[in-house]
Amino acid sequence: MKSIFSPKYDVFRKCMIAARKDAKLTQATLAKAIEKPQSFVAKYENGERRLDVVEFLIVAHAMGVDPYEILRTVEQTCSTTSCEGER
Repeated sequence: MKSIFSPKYDVFRKCMIAARKDAKLTQATLAKAIEKPQSFVAKYENGERRLDVVEFLIVAHAMGVDPYEILRTVEQTCSTTSCEGER
């Protein structure tokens, strides 16, 4: 199974969506901030494409969130849910 479809990646994707919404950004405003089309944000939020590490850092910075906090949330969530077997 590709990790984009894994439970852990799904938690990551949901954390990214929540972070964007908490920052009160639309997909379009975030995309403009990172100089990408709105479809770029829509595709990683919908699980149609993956974010690499560099893209993740750029997006997290544009949202004004600590990338480590997102990763900690993913790890904590997955340590207590069905993502456990993916280590």
